[in-house]
Amino acid sequence: MLVLGTDWATISSLATAAGTLVLAVATFASIRPANRSARIAEMALQEQRRPVLAPSRLEDPVQKIMFVDGHWVHAEGSRGVAELVDGAVYLALSLRNVGAGIGVCQGWSVRAGMATSSGVPDHAPEAEFRAQTRDLYIPAGDIGMWQGAIRSPDDPDHRALAEAISNRTPIAIELLYSDQVGGQRTISRFGLMPAGEDGWFASLNRHWYLDGPGPRDEVAREARVQAILREHAAQDEPGDTQKNGAGPDAAPRPAREEI
Repeated sequence: MLVLGTDWATISSLATAAGTLVLAVATFASIRPANRSARIAEMALQEQRRPVLAPSRLEDPVQKIMFVDGHWVHAEGSRGVAELVDGAVYLALSLRNVGAGIGVCQGWSVRAGMATSSGVPDHAPEAEFRAQTRDLYIPAGDIGMWQGAIRSPDDPDHRALAEAISNRTPIAIELLYSDQVGGQRTISRFGLMPAGEDGWFASLNRHWYLDGPGPRDEVAREARVQAILREHAAQDEPGDTQKNGAGPDAAPRPAREEI
């Protein structure tokens, strides 16, 4: 008669292994929601520090701005400044930070003429931005300003800007700024549009997030821009009056969508 003995060491090892497996599964199951919660908390913290610059409101107070050479300008609410004085180009914007964090201006780029999403779809290369020599902080939910000057006639942008100011044609300004710790870098494109005899209205065209994805799908946005351009081109094609709606009894064309 064969008597089978109990191998308690083997049973103990198997029980330990099973317990370890159960613990590992439970740990893995808890890590996934914990990581998700950590990512959500990190995104929430970033949004609490994210600045978003826009033109100030019409009712915002006038800002008096001094340049390093002692030149003074005044920027009213929702306005900017473009002056040519003794050969020097002076530019300024009255801004409002509509984001939740302090905005710190890091650099700027400027070009004469309008910079639309269709004509100039991307911002200037970061290497071409001029560094700010003055610390410009714009508090969250409050107004602030930006200023820049080009004094050398040998500067590659000086002549075109001087002509734009003299002829009162639009000017495009791109600002590179960050949050108060230097992160979440953003480029916002502003425009200076002639208003009245010597004033300039400030407008906003686009934002680019440099350190992460933006709030919009860039591929879908570009596809929409191209679709609008094709629609405009089709409306402007030459043809018979019935096709183009140019006859005397033709219905008016619908208003074009701005891009």
